[in-house]
Amino acid sequence: MTHPALSLKALLAAGPIVQAPGAYDALSARQIERAGFPAIYMTGFGATASRLGQPDIGLLTQTEMTGHARDMVRAVGVPVIADADTGYGGPSNIERTVREYVHSGVAAIHLEDQVAPKRCGQMAGIRLIDARENERRLRCAVAARGSDPMLIIGRTDALPAAGIDEALARALRWQDAGVDLVFVDGIKKIAEVEAVARRLPGPKIVSIVDGNETTALTASDLQGMGFAVVLYAVTALFSAALAVEQALARLRQDGTPRDVPSLAYADFTRIVGLPAHQELDAQFGAEG
Repeated sequence: MTHPALSLKALLAAGPIVQAPGAYDALSARQIERAGFPAIYMTGFGATASRLGQPDIGLLTQTEMTGHARDMVRAVGVPVIADADTGYGGPSNIERTVREYVHSGVAAIHLEDQVAPKRCGQMAGIRLIDARENERRLRCAVAARGSDPMLIIGRTDALPAAGIDEALARALRWQDAGVDLVFVDGIKKIAEVEAVARRLPGPKIVSIVDGNETTALTASDLQGMGFAVVLYAVTALFSAALAVEQALARLRQDGTPRDVPSLAYADFTRIVGLPAHQELDAQFGAEG
């Protein structure tokens, strides 16, 4: 079986931009795979929402995040790109974080340059650690990976906190630290996407967040700008949340689920892979 990181590297080498919608749990990861996407993004925003029902303000621990990643990887056959927040501490914590994600089977992780506790890159109030310190932290992550092919992504959240020049300067430093790709997060405007594309060489990631003007840019547009990967971190999460809100409002109003749009039971069992388990049972289960 091909290592997920090698599969992701093959996708990157093939040329077309890698579209990776955000999965908030193993079920949504399955749905992304079934929809035909070549990769999945394990969003920390979505993980926090699905596991705790709380905002993305650094509440999940390293073991919760790596466990979440492991469950997601086991549910799908395409590469998973995982949020690893700040690495959860100093060099020893970062080393352990990298090794735990290696063991989880993800294809890539990204590490960011915020002061802990971190928060979503789209939020106000982000605080940055010193760029030199974060460069050393990324070098630690690259060293901790050893010979494993898992990709290391250097993320910076400097754009909303310190402006585009500082964000780009940091991303260049992360490249010098030996990361495989760089990721300027917190982008909200098309002009910011264009600036990153124009001024940042090498393999890079962009995140398109629902509700921002950047949603006017298609995957083809982003590929033409030179991006290697596009993340759609919250599209599935926000769509699912809206569907549940609407379904429950209708159920509350009507007192019956009769007119609530939903999947048939058999269709849902196919999403979660029941036929494969039935086949196993028929082949190896107790004889009736």
